[in-house]
Amino acid sequence: MRFITAAEVRDALTFPALVAALAQAHRRPKIEIQDAFLGGEAGQYFVRHAVDRGRFMGSKLITSFPANLAGGSLPAVQAVCVLFDGTDGRPLLVIDGTELTLWRTAADSALGAQLLAPPAPQTLLVLGAGQLSAWIARAHMSVRPSLRRVLIWNRTPDRATQVAAMLAREGIPAESTGDLQAATRMADVITTCTRSHEPLIKGADLRPGVHLDLVGGYTAQTREADDEAARRSLIFVDRRESAFHGVGDILQPIASGAIRESDVLGDLYDLIGGAVAGRRSPGDITFFKNAGGAHLDLMTAEVVFRRFADKAD
Repeated sequence: MRFITAAEVRDALTFPALVAALAQAHRRPKIEIQDAFLGGEAGQYFVRHAVDRGRFMGSKLITSFPANLAGGSLPAVQAVCVLFDGTDGRPLLVIDGTELTLWRTAADSALGAQLLAPPAPQTLLVLGAGQLSAWIARAHMSVRPSLRRVLIWNRTPDRATQVAAMLAREGIPAESTGDLQAATRMADVITTCTRSHEPLIKGADLRPGVHLDLVGGYTAQTREADDEAARRSLIFVDRRESAFHGVGDILQPIASGAIRESDVLGDLYDLIGGAVAGRRSPGDITFFKNAGGAHLDLMTAEVVFRRFADKAD
């Protein structure tokens, strides 16, 4: 059994290939998932399990320490992922789960955008300047190459400037912005990767046709868009079970009465399988909640495994 480092994960993956693999995986029967959580928001340990019967099994072991961001040397979320053969139980790989999480989270959002975003957006707004923000920008640009401008906003402006400068060095037309309302009103695609407990995106500021990709909220208390954003939108999630398990951007507007559970129109399985339609007209506002889940870790781990199996051959 081999340990796959973060550098090896980066060598094995590209966003076009990973997004295509995730789309294909959503055409198969749903992967079974189960989560276990210990601790609290200040320091949490959780394990995500997934079983793709007859194919693969896997678990990701994760720690979440938001205070790490203040120190600057460690990411808030760190993890390892273990992949097993689903036919005989053999352990196959241990993978750097921190790197794998960045790829699968960004690819999940990119797949949502591929299915729901306007076909030729020009401006992408990224809220948040943590480790994930640059990956989210890269992933969105891989599925919407028409994007010509990337705006980065963060509560701490210097961090937004640093992320924008890093992306600019890669040839991505990125710049920081301090005016969130103005940026919201001009964006064609908005992606949020914060840990906010108060809505940052106001529905009144959303222009017709915008695609909203909510990534950062991962508990019932965290939230990135307000009730009006949910009320104005066609709402989709990556997986129903994950979204209704405990994420505030879905549960809070339901609790307030702004939307009903039935207003969540479908998930990636529904969209890819043709059970529901996505964007219906150019003026539709689409709302996609990236809630994550162990099934995405397993799908991504399979791609890494096959890349290394091919090299071995």
